[in-house]
This record gives sequence, C-alpha cells and structure tokens, in this order.
Amino acid sequence: MIIREGHELGALSPSPSGEGLEVGPIPAIAALVASPHPNPSPEGEGLDVALPQITIPYAFARKFGVVVDHTDPDSPLTIAMRAGADPKVLLELRRYLGRPFAIGTVEAPAFDRLLSNVYAMDGQANALAAVGMGDELDLLAGDMPTAEDLLDTADDAPAIRLINGIIADAARNGVSDIHIEPYETGLVVRMRIDGVLRETLRMPPNVAPVVVSRIKVMARLDIAERRVPQDGRMGLTLGGKLLDVRVSTLPSRAGERVVLRILDKENAGIDLEALGLPPALFALLNEALSEPNGIILVTGPTGSGKTTSLYAALRLLNDGSRNILTVEDPVEYAVDGVGQTQVNPKVGLTFAAGLRAILRQDPDVVMVGEIRDRETAEIAVQASLTGHLVLSTVHTNDAIGAITRMRDMKVESFLLASTLRAVIAQRLVRRLCPTCRKAVPASDTVVPLLGIAPDAVVYVAQGCDDCNQTGYKGRIGVFEAVRIDDTIRRLINTDGAESDITAHAFAKSPNLAQSARELVLSGQTTAEEAVRVSRRDTTEVVEVAAA
Repeated sequence: MIIREGHELGALSPSPSGEGLEVGPIPAIAALVASPHPNPSPEGEGLDVALPQITIPYAFARKFGVVVDHTDPDSPLTIAMRAGADPKVLLELRRYLGRPFAIGTVEAPAFDRLLSNVYAMDGQANALAAVGMGDELDLLAGDMPTAEDLLDTADDAPAIRLINGIIADAARNGVSDIHIEPYETGLVVRMRIDGVLRETLRMPPNVAPVVVSRIKVMARLDIAERRVPQDGRMGLTLGGKLLDVRVSTLPSRAGERVVLRILDKENAGIDLEALGLPPALFALLNEALSEPNGIILVTGPTGSGKTTSLYAALRLLNDGSRNILTVEDPVEYAVDGVGQTQVNPKVGLTFAAGLRAILRQDPDVVMVGEIRDRETAEIAVQASLTGHLVLSTVHTNDAIGAITRMRDMKVESFLLASTLRAVIAQRLVRRLCPTCRKAVPASDTVVPLLGIAPDAVVYVAQGCDDCNQTGYKGRIGVFEAVRIDDTIRRLINTDGAESDITAHAFAKSPNLAQSARELVLSGQTTAEEAVRVSRRDTTEVVEVAAA
C-alpha cells in the first residue's frame, strides 16, 4: 500500500476488533522530541533526502509499532509496521515525513530486530541514532567536562552520552570488547572487532577520570577506590535487544584501565547446528551428548568461543526432562530451565565448592565453567562416575593436550580413561567478506605453511563498504574433535605418549591445521588467519604432505 498526498484515513483498512494497539489519540511526533523537526520536508520537497537520514523518534516508533525500513537503500521509502499496530498512526507519519511512502507489515520478533538495528539504546535513542564510528564519537568526546572527578561537576550528561554512544556503536558493529586506556598523552578507546583490536577514539588525558568514574557508577562499583581492581556488570538494551556488559577495572600508571565485555544474550539461544561444525564433528558431538554419563571437554584459548559451544550443547539437552545445573565464573548468559550458580571466592564459593553443592541437587547434567585445579577435576570425575554428564572447559592448545592437562592435575589415568567421552578444540578465524574477496594463486610462502598444492588458489582480503574496508565480515569456527574409543582409552590407561594418542585420533579425522586449510581452500578465510590459529600444527601438516 502506498500513502500518497491527499490520501484519507478511510482508504486504510481498520484493525480487526480486538487487535491492534490501544493508542487513543495519536500525539504529534514533534512533541516527543526536544530538538526541532529532524526531517524538515515541505510538501513537494524531500524526495532528494537520503533515505538513511530519515528517522522517527525512538519512543514513538516503539510505542506505536512503526519504523523506517532501511534494509534496501535502492527501494522507495518504506515504513515497517508491527503486526497488529493501529493504522491511524500512518496519518501522523505522513504529516511528519511530508512525502509518500510504502507500508510493509512485519511480525513482532522481526520488527523488534529491525527496531534494534535502526535505533540505539532505550531512553537515549534520539541522541544515539546518529552515533557511528570516528567523527560522530569525536563530537561527543568534545562535549566532555575536564573535572578531575565526576563528583566535581553537577552535569554528567556529556559523560553519559559519550559512554552510551561508545557502547551503542560497539553493539551495532559486533564488538566483543571495549578497551578504555589512559596514557599521559591521552585517553584511548579501542574496540575488538572479529578478534582484532582497533583504535576508534582518542581524547585528552584530563577526561579519563570522568569517563572511568561514570562507568564505575553504571556498574555499581566503588568510585572512591582506585588502588585495587574491581569487577562488575551492567544490563543494557539496544532497541529491544538485551545486552550484558561485564566491567573490569585495573589500576595503571596513568590511571584506571577499563575493559567492557559485551555479551549478547541472544547468543545463549544459539543452536548446535549454527556453530558451523562439519557434519562428521557434529555427529561426533551429538553422539557424545547422548551418553548418560561421562565428561565432555571443550578446549581453546580465551575468546575462542568455548562458552558459546557449551551453551549450544546445553540448549540441545534442555528438553525439560533433565535437571541441568551449572557453576560458572561469571554466569555469562541466563538460560531458562537451567539452574546457574555464580562463583564467589570471597564467601568460599569456588568451582570445587559449587560443584560439590550442586551434586546434592539431583542433577542429570552438570556444566562447570572451567576445570582449573586438582580439586575441581577430581569432583568432576567422581560426578561422572556416579551417573552425571559433565561438560566443562580447560585451557590447552589442542584436544589431546586436554588429556595431558587432566593428568597434570593428578587425575588417575584409569579414572580419566573410564570417564572421558570426547574432547573438542576450537578457534575463531575472521571470515572473508564474500563481496570483495579476491582469488589469487597461492604464494611460495603459503604452500609449505599450509601443505597445499603449488597451483592451489587461495583468497585474500580486499575491503569494501559492506565490510567497512576491512576485507572481513564476522568469524567462523575451526574445530578438531577426539572421540574416546577403546584404543585411546587403553593408551590413557597405560600412560601412553601424547604423540601416540594424536596419531590414532587424527588418522581419519582432521586436526586444527587441516580444518583451517580447508577453510582457506574454500575461500572462507585467508592463509594468514589459518596459520595464526594453528601455527603449532602446521609442521605436522607439512610433514604429512611431504611424505
């Protein structure tokens, strides 16, 4: 349907009885914003206005279920209307925009996602809708006061706008961590996008105390304590999207460093299929999860997606017929139907103490955030021996290294052999932008590093508007998995060498280096990314290729 000049309300189909929004009189949009009309457009004008500049105030859009749809910049101006919204609001929109537009009905979940993409955080949407990388954040930083402490100024609005703008910008761009770093020469803001840190903002050094103090207030930390590290968290929303932001402060020579980790709560609902596991590895993990008892370990460095994989496994098991309990540090995602316990060493609630306590809660499945000491490892083994399925993580370089790590924590070999079911190692590599990637012949350096044919074709990053000139768009997992069979069980029981276990485990299945090589040859990532995550294993690949 197109609303054109002179169109009357009678041309619109009224909402069916009992449906739609009970809105009463539709208020003028201009009354909902303090600033002047953001889209001045006299009749007959406005058709040359760039589509991304046309917005509706956030409070109005969320309340009445309408939003400007920018998903297709080549299409005419389109208003997305939430299913069931009152069509009377279109008259006010027509008056406000001063130009014709098309209408599309969108179901509630899709509308909420669209609203989240178009606008920034609740309550700050008007101020943040235009915030982006670079110059826009610089403008917000220019309004910052120079007081030595937040309490020295009666107006902390500039600090609030700046911090909200930084977090909103980070959430929209898929940032996992925000680093706020004070130096003698300035305050630097860096963001980790697809695993790589990039500087996005630099401010004068005298604004550092104001920014840090405001963040500590938002995270309910002690703003007067600057000598010891502090940890906290704050819950935010981006449109209708829930975000959990973990805050960590650390005293440094030039002031307090702050790291904000952004946890998108929608990741807690990710399916196991969405992890990108190859079919053979997915079948292996599914088979291990169907075991009534035993230990399944996920290993990898910090930031490799171990927690996301564990939550995906829990989602598969969370069918209502099992009692699933976790002990985590911290609880990163809230999952309905799963009992989650936060580690608190200050009161004696360690991983070992929490695991010991939840075993008295009649669990079927137990998830331990990390096995990091002998006591936790022993309790996990005992839990698996008494009929529980235990999921956990360890920090090792590869899957076989997890077996050695458990031995180092003094777990008896015969107990480890009888309880371990599967070990998965994973990494994350940056995914090449499909729009601008370029196929090139493999160089003489890449061929021996990856063990590929000299005439192989690989892909390199270029950079375009779709990927913000980085050449990469998102990340993809690299996996290796070991299913504990009778041969590996016997090798563990007899304290066999790690090399012997490795040779048997990967005789017919790919290791990390081989999995990364397949991603390179299929054009999903670059050779540099593959070597970065599997450097230790590339020698083995080259030796195999040479043989």
